[in-house]
Formats: sequence, C-alpha cells, structure tokens
Amino acid sequence: MKGRSVILDHIGDRECAALMVDGRLDDLFVQSDRPAPGTIYRAVADRPVKGQGGMFLRTPDGTVFLRQVRGLSPGQSLLVQVTGYAEDGKAIPVTQKVLFKSRYAIVTPDAPGVNVSRSIRDDDERDRLLEIAHGIDRAETFGLILRSCCAAADDEAIAEDIAAMVALAEQVTADSGSDAELLVEGDGPHLLAWREWTEEADVITRSGGFEDHGVLDEIDRAQGIFEPLGGGATMYVETTRALVAVDVNTGADTSFAAGLKANMAAARALPRALRLRGLGGQIVIDAAPMPKKDRRTFESALRAAFRADPEETTLVGWTTLGHFELQRKRGRVALSEVLPGGTQA
Repeated sequence: MKGRSVILDHIGDRECAALMVDGRLDDLFVQSDRPAPGTIYRAVADRPVKGQGGMFLRTPDGTVFLRQVRGLSPGQSLLVQVTGYAEDGKAIPVTQKVLFKSRYAIVTPDAPGVNVSRSIRDDDERDRLLEIAHGIDRAETFGLILRSCCAAADDEAIAEDIAAMVALAEQVTADSGSDAELLVEGDGPHLLAWREWTEEADVITRSGGFEDHGVLDEIDRAQGIFEPLGGGATMYVETTRALVAVDVNTGADTSFAAGLKANMAAARALPRALRLRGLGGQIVIDAAPMPKKDRRTFESALRAAFRADPEETTLVGWTTLGHFELQRKRGRVALSEVLPGGTQA
C-alpha cells in the first residue's frame, strides 16, 4: 500500500501508534509503565553525587537524577522534566530546562524570544508566523519556537496551540508547592503521533487497525534481530547489558565492492531498526570488510541517515579493532520490554 498512514490502536491494554510508509512500518510508539519523556515533577533534592556532579531527587514515581547541579541543597524543591528512559537499576534522567512542546510550538520558560524553524525559508511565511506568535499574550520570560509544520497550518490552529501551551507553562511555573508531586504527564502514543508525525497521512483510529493494515506482522519482525539489506546482505541488531551490537554481513556477494555496498545499506537501515526496537545507549557496529579509504563514505551515509531520525544520536568514531561507535539517547523504552510476549502481550 503506497503512501503514509498513521494508525492509532491498542495491543492488549497498551495504547500504541504506528506510522506506515508505503506498506512498511517506519515508526512506532508504545505505552510504557515508566514515566514518559516530557513528564514534569515538583521534585525534592535528596542527596548529591559528588563524583558525577549531580544529585538524586525524590518524586512520586521514585528517584530521578539531575546532572550539573549548582546551589541546590537537600530538601529544596524544584521543577524538573524527564528527558529519557533510564537503564535498569538506574535513576530517571531529568533536567531543569523545562519545555512545553506541542504540534506547532515549543514554549521555553526563562529563554525569551521567538524563533522560527530554519526549514521554513520563505520570508513571507516567516513573517506570517512571527505575527501570529507576537499576537499571543505571554510573560516576557517565555520564549517560543515555531516548528516546521507551521508552514502548512492555519493561523487559528497555530494560535490556539501556542495559547494552550503558554497557559500550561504559566500554570506550572507559578506552582508554589514544596512536596514532591507529578505536575504534568508526558504525552502518550496517540498524542505523540499527532505531535510528531506532521506530514500529510491517512489517519486510522478504528479498533483492529493494526491487524487490518499489517502492523502486527511488522512489529513481530521488529521483535527479532534480523534485518535484510537487499542483494543478499544482512544486518543483525542484538542487545547486551552493556551495549547494542550491530553485525553487517555481505551474504553470498563476493565482489570487490560487496563490503561497501552492505555497509551503505546498513547505514540507511540502521536508524529505523533502532527506532522500532526502542534501542539507545552505546551502539557498536561491526561493519562488513571494506577498504579504509571507504570509511569516510560510510560515515557520511550514517550522518545523513541519522539527521532525519527523531532521537539524538552522536557518531563517535572508529575503534582500533575497526568497529564504529555511536551514542544514542534513550528516548524510548525497548520494544522487548513493553511487548515482551510480542503482539499477543
């Protein structure tokens, strides 16, 4: 099936959202039992970790960890926002730079000014969006970032979205409590889909949509470690306690350029493979054999592929053994954790 489809459904009692592109699963959000990124707490400082330059904080959902702490004393309350998911046994990562993010705009308390996405280059369009933004009453300390999807949006829809986020930001930042409390829950899969998948698409909300459109079969494939790359080449993505290992193989191709072709295909396929499996942290690629002169070409392909991926990924470089290392934000819970029994979970 050609085109883009956003399918909102449930697997068991878990809310899920799937993005299908040309009949293939391109992205997936699955509800987790953990606090979602974007969750805002009034937290209470507990104990510092001097060796790491941070502090553990208390929240209603357990302990969280704040890095780069200055002037914070145990017992003091503060606003923090969840930035990602923690590894098993570790505290949830949070930041004091609280953002209020929606489909069209991001409100930035304590960072005044109005900025328009750099992908919107038309001067008239930028002027239109700036006029809308300046027409919304807000505190002088509140900044705004207008997202790229504003370019195709109606003035009224953008203004309503900004006003709603400003109102929420005002309510939260005016909080004067002192005890640990959950103030704002992070967005669930259906709301995330509306917020992040902004390109034109068919939206399917009826129950059973996952089964009708082949999403369940795609999820079952993503539960495995195997990824075909075409031309007989293959890629295996496996998790360990320490890292995610990616193994690239040329298959039956024995030509001189087989290694480079397999590695280039792996570079293009890797962001989707990690995204669907919800994997992050340290990632090590065992690339197929190729001449060292081709490494720069491979790195360029990786950089281009991850540039379009929503999760922040840093290309670290080559090891002495010839492996390539990445560091990826843990912005999602691993698929194997939220659906340990597959689509029958």
